[in-house]
Amino acid sequence: MKIRTNKDITWCPGCFNNQILQGTEEFLKNKNLKDFAISAGIGCHAKIFNYLNLPGLNTLHGRVIPCCLGMKIANPKLNVLGFAGDGDAYNEGIGHLIHACRYNSNFTYVVHDNQVFALTVAQPTSTTEKGYIDKTNPFGVQTHPINPIELMLANGCTFVARVFADAKQIKWVLQEAHKHKGFSFIEVLQPCIVFHPDIGYKERCYMLNKSKHDKSNLKAALHKAKEFDYNTKKGKIPLGIFYQTKKPVFEELIRKR
Repeated sequence: MKIRTNKDITWCPGCFNNQILQGTEEFLKNKNLKDFAISAGIGCHAKIFNYLNLPGLNTLHGRVIPCCLGMKIANPKLNVLGFAGDGDAYNEGIGHLIHACRYNSNFTYVVHDNQVFALTVAQPTSTTEKGYIDKTNPFGVQTHPINPIELMLANGCTFVARVFADAKQIKWVLQEAHKHKGFSFIEVLQPCIVFHPDIGYKERCYMLNKSKHDKSNLKAALHKAKEFDYNTKKGKIPLGIFYQTKKPVFEELIRKR
């Protein structure tokens, strides 16, 4: 079975979503696709559902996590991949995301974060920087963005990672998440080339595993999470696995009951 479908790619030419798709395809090579399932939400990110030859659900805005959880409860042996945009994950789906940390179901959740609602022409999301101007905010966004990495750490997520939209990084972090038993949160910094271009993010990034970061240390992870606040245009941006730990998995707990 081919990993890619025969659907035409309809992302903008040069869109970083292509890197996420390529990295995911590389991760899936030599794996039995019948062991995998996918869910995606609403937004540019969600087109990945059309391009990967996996069963699953292209669901409502913000509802990727409940679909992933449902699939895991129904068939715990499935390797479930969830894909969401920053609006999908941090606006409509923020409540589900918080509780996903509590439940610790064994699936991987990938957030394509371009800091705007790109599909509906660039309204701000929860990670949009202060001062950002669009038609709905002609005087600029006045609120400070949330820090999803810090939020996930504070709520007990057992695998917290961030990478740039580079196919090699995507493949690597998906492999690491695949080995983890529990809820794996992966944020992908993915500039929108039309509405929110790269403002020097890639040049500011560095890998945590090359800086002697201890991914088992929650305090150290929180310290690293604060290095980038999704707002300032200066300073380094850490990438890689911030934190990883072990906790009971939800679907195993309910089956024991």
